[in-house]
Amino acid sequence: MIRMMFRLVPTLLAPSACLLLAGAAMAQQPIAIGAIQGNGERSPRVGETVVVEGVVTAVHAGKRAGVFLQDAGDGDPATSDAIFVEAEGLAGGIPSIGTPLRLSGTIVEADAGRGTLTLLRSVQILLVEARRKTMKAGPVVRLKAPPADWEPYEGMRVEITAPLTVAGTHRLTREGMLFAHFGEGRLRTPTEAFAPGPEAKALATDNARRLLRLDDGSDQDRPASVWYLPGDPPRTGSRLTRVEGVVDHWGGAYRLQLTRAPKVDPADRPKPPKVGGDVRIAALNLENLFNGDGAGGGFPTPRGARTPAELEAQLGRLTTTIHGLDADVVALMEVENDGYGPDSAIAQLVAALNRDGADWRYIDAGRGPGSDQIRVGLIHRASRATPVGAPATLEDDLFGTRSRPPLAQSFRAGDGPVFTVVANHFKSKGCGDASGADADQKDGQACWNAARTESARRLDAWLRSDPMRSGSDLSVIVGDLNAHRMEDPVRLLVDAGWRDAFDGHRGEPPYSYVFDNQTGRLDHALLSPALAKRLVDAAEWHTNADEPDSRGYQEAPEQRGPWRSSDHDPLVLGFRLRKP
Repeated sequence: MIRMMFRLVPTLLAPSACLLLAGAAMAQQPIAIGAIQGNGERSPRVGETVVVEGVVTAVHAGKRAGVFLQDAGDGDPATSDAIFVEAEGLAGGIPSIGTPLRLSGTIVEADAGRGTLTLLRSVQILLVEARRKTMKAGPVVRLKAPPADWEPYEGMRVEITAPLTVAGTHRLTREGMLFAHFGEGRLRTPTEAFAPGPEAKALATDNARRLLRLDDGSDQDRPASVWYLPGDPPRTGSRLTRVEGVVDHWGGAYRLQLTRAPKVDPADRPKPPKVGGDVRIAALNLENLFNGDGAGGGFPTPRGARTPAELEAQLGRLTTTIHGLDADVVALMEVENDGYGPDSAIAQLVAALNRDGADWRYIDAGRGPGSDQIRVGLIHRASRATPVGAPATLEDDLFGTRSRPPLAQSFRAGDGPVFTVVANHFKSKGCGDASGADADQKDGQACWNAARTESARRLDAWLRSDPMRSGSDLSVIVGDLNAHRMEDPVRLLVDAGWRDAFDGHRGEPPYSYVFDNQTGRLDHALLSPALAKRLVDAAEWHTNADEPDSRGYQEAPEQRGPWRSSDHDPLVLGFRLRKP
């Protein structure tokens, strides 16, 4: 509980103390905090020195140390009845929660990132607990939905009476901050649901309105523990109830500085998906599988494991995931581009898969594909899928400099028809040196959308030329396209005739990635029309995207199982591709 958290903070004075600290200021009558806050974003009395009185409702520790002080209210719902008081000048230490105070200070609008926070600076305490009966904080504000504007509640005690849903955990380890949102379901990435345009922008606005930051009352970097989550960090999609705190405006957004630990109803971890069919094809981004020199040295690696122990943990999780998918062919992304010898990353992954007698093999493209540090790859179970012909890859001025070159390989399962699997990894959304058409157009598609869209066009043209010389019309494009479903690259391929394997998906909308507290798909499976007719089912296994970063193989290498083996969720498809 937060009271225990601040027990080490020095208490200002004994509970029964009543001190006259500044005779001249004592004669000044206190002003309602609501009159200081005003009904706008800025105080109408900035620069004035005032006297206020109220009760300490929360304490903020760290560099931005201070207390939140709330009075009984001025009766105006448009004005906040609480204010942040900087600790500097609080002689004797920071008062504990529940302490009634009268103090004087100067009204300041402090830069809070985007917007400002009204606070009292250069504070002098006048009375401590002298008027216990009259110095009271107003009632806790109860909210069952996000307000149209948080400004009237700045600094006030708030209780959320409706359940919240955990939306993101990416700042929990670094800052003790958890993201949650009002309402059921998930915050969908706008361009997952709508094409760039007014509808996508409206969804982005609504997502921002529903989102709430829950903080630990400290600006400490990488806290040893997060006091309001005594157990394991929750998965995205978990539910929170009994959420209470004070509204703070800092870091460019409103947040709730929690004053007690909420009740957590954790989201379940899903079982491996069962998709049916007689041939199963999967895809998985490995999140930088690098194996050093392949002989126990070469650590830390450029992009992946920093130690042999981390590599062993990464391989353990990835092999558990791949075995759980029960696939016959798997397309891989973010494999170290270090050749195909026995010491290569892909060879070591296959060796790990075969430790218990399995018969996995990898497709040897000879070199690359591409010259980037990472590449795509293909593996298959020799007893279930037999390669037909040589692999093919596309390398040009775009595939190899921006998007990773695709790798295509044809297979046959038993006496069934030949089918082709194409592994892909398009250019990421990170801006880097993006310029011109590749710069962020502020339409929700981020940087390099033009490069990804051109990658999609060239990929479609290449596959129409039958680079495998197989004559088969059964093809699947799988992999990390770094574009959501309604963004230009994916829509181009769908408009060209490729069928989204997840169209008509039952249940909640599909997703494979959580970014900026929103869920969507970067990982896709697009089928030729002939192959779409043989599709039985498609599923994602949500082993990764919902798991906190703190469970990753670099943060928790001792943990086992498929959980957080990557930052992307794998997908698996079931087809009818064997002759009866």
